[in-house]
Amino acid sequence: MASVAFLGLGVMGYPMAGHLKNKGGHDVTVYNRTKAKAEQWVGQHRGSLAATPAQAAEGKDFVFSCVGNDDDLRSVTTGPEGAFKSMKKGSVFIDNTTASAEVARELAAAAEAGGFSFLDAPVSGGQAGAENGVLTVMVGGEQDAFDRAKPVIDAFARMVGLMGSAGAGQLTKMINQITIAGLVQGLAEGIHFGKKAGLDIEKVIEVISKGAAGSWQMENRHKTMNAGKYDFGFAVDWMRKDLGICLAEADRNGARLPVTALVDQFYKDVQAMGGKRWDTSSLLARLEK
Repeated sequence: MASVAFLGLGVMGYPMAGHLKNKGGHDVTVYNRTKAKAEQWVGQHRGSLAATPAQAAEGKDFVFSCVGNDDDLRSVTTGPEGAFKSMKKGSVFIDNTTASAEVARELAAAAEAGGFSFLDAPVSGGQAGAENGVLTVMVGGEQDAFDRAKPVIDAFARMVGLMGSAGAGQLTKMINQITIAGLVQGLAEGIHFGKKAGLDIEKVIEVISKGAAGSWQMENRHKTMNAGKYDFGFAVDWMRKDLGICLAEADRNGARLPVTALVDQFYKDVQAMGGKRWDTSSLLARLEK
């Protein structure tokens, strides 16, 4: 059993922290900007509650975070009451936020200066993956810190991989989101085309999902897309945030992402339709409007 803190109890962090406590058997202290959510978590899972990130991190072997963006991450780490103020020597900070590779490298350097380790460890699998404890975790950082942290991360993960040095986890997550954006747009166009052609979409998917066109998105989202229901996963607002990170990184490294940029604009259209909190499969709604 390890002494663990978890900072950020949103739709992902709340169940992830729960798995650390219940499946992992760890001693977990939580912090959340909205205290009521932390109180709810403690009432449900019997952990401890801290008033600040620094208080949560004090004396802990491992500190996790899952917050909104780069600025939120800086706030809970190097901010005035951030966890980096109290991290003990030799401990490991694991960040599960989808953020920039730039901030990951920045925080890894700050952690090294403080005598502890930092891993950027964004996740894929959405809310369902978090709730079921089957997330994919893409990690950047040093091998020793990864080896110590992996058995703890395993409590909420199906796959955990070290992708390289600091920032490599975030870069891998960018590739994940780039790939998903193209897949969902292709699936949306395929379903839209099939409807216009008068085909039975369920029969079409039953056949083509067993061939080269098959994907997780097809298997898990085609039914709800066909029914025009978009409340089953990762929100459009979050996807636009992630694609913005991808496009900004591409500007820095010279990669060309024409399809990603186009799909990002399609999601902007979905937002304008009132679909900010719809899941990413709502690209079909844009075609059918």
